[in-house]
Amino acid sequence: MSDHDADVVVIGAGILGLSTAMALAQRHQGMRVLALEQESDVGRHQSGNNSGVIHSGLYYRPGSAKARMAVAGAERMYAFCETHGIGVERCGKVVVATHESELERMRELHRRGDANGVPDIRELGPDELRQFEPNAAGVRALHIPSTGIADYPAVCRKYRELLESAGGSVRLGSRVSAVRIETDGVQFSTTTGTVRARHAVNCAGLQADRLARQARASEARDLRIVPFRGEYYDLVPSARQMLKNLIYPVPDPAFPFLGVHFTRRLDGSVEAGPNAVLALRREGYRWRDISPRDTAESLSWPGFLRLARDNWRTGLGEVWRSANKQAFVRALQRLMPALESAQLVRGGAGVRAQALRRDGSLADDFEIARQDRMIHVLNAPSPGATASLLIGEEIAATAESAWFARQTST
Repeated sequence: MSDHDADVVVIGAGILGLSTAMALAQRHQGMRVLALEQESDVGRHQSGNNSGVIHSGLYYRPGSAKARMAVAGAERMYAFCETHGIGVERCGKVVVATHESELERMRELHRRGDANGVPDIRELGPDELRQFEPNAAGVRALHIPSTGIADYPAVCRKYRELLESAGGSVRLGSRVSAVRIETDGVQFSTTTGTVRARHAVNCAGLQADRLARQARASEARDLRIVPFRGEYYDLVPSARQMLKNLIYPVPDPAFPFLGVHFTRRLDGSVEAGPNAVLALRREGYRWRDISPRDTAESLSWPGFLRLARDNWRTGLGEVWRSANKQAFVRALQRLMPALESAQLVRGGAGVRAQALRRDGSLADDFEIARQDRMIHVLNAPSPGATASLLIGEEIAATAESAWFARQTST
């Protein structure tokens, strides 16, 4: 009898961990797949606190893994939600240039979208923009009809259900504190006891780099997860009719975030934001959530110091908008001038696990490191949720080619 608790352990039951575990269990009947999750339910961090958008592929550098995954991943997500009765809507969005100086950047987005295969992008004049979004203001805009919204927490729950129906399992409240690679497997110290597996996939999100360094993955030495909190306001019910769907600005290419925008949810509510501020704890959803260890690791990382040096004015503006509602409102009024402060109330927040290199550059694409016994997902930015089915299948295929032929002989 094997002394391994599982053939494959997946660390993290967010949307990518669950999709990977599900793909492994479905492709290999009888394989013991176990997902370890530190929280009391699945999808509690990035997967359950994002904006719920199915991304079209407009923003991503042509030829990147993100660009390759986005368009096909979006269609797979639409089909998955429709098949399983999960809330989804192909609502479309507008990306608005509020000033002539933004037009070239907007048209570069159009070129990227065309190169990535995003369907039916159309440039709008001011009058056409008002037909889509009567309260949006801009000199020109792009309309992207393939963008949508989905219930990602429900997607996570369905992934778990399909994983378990294929013979896999999820162990909640099981935080991994230590990893040790052995000659015949991987051993984990967790809050629910020691777990041993033949192989493992690290989908731990905000903690992924730490576990990868414990496993001595060489790619993790020059990467550090730096948590950035995105804070939102919600439109009060009487103001929700001010927009039809999604309104985004033209992003600043010098800054790694898209800027404040408006997103309609499936229940009709509307969130506005986010800003982007350094979180003082890796799971820090409020300013008062502070971890001395996490803060010290972020502030001492050479890459963060370089990023802060190059973007300090923008960073101070983000902090000011976090502290000052009127500053946040003014940023939103660039897109929707009729919006008033009284029409916004504090909403939720999410924390983005941003992988930052030692030289200060952002890990802008998916970063996946491979070892003999482990695969580490070190960076999974947007469109991670959109393309989660494809990403999980790709990780499972990588595991098959790297591990399982050898496993049958051990």
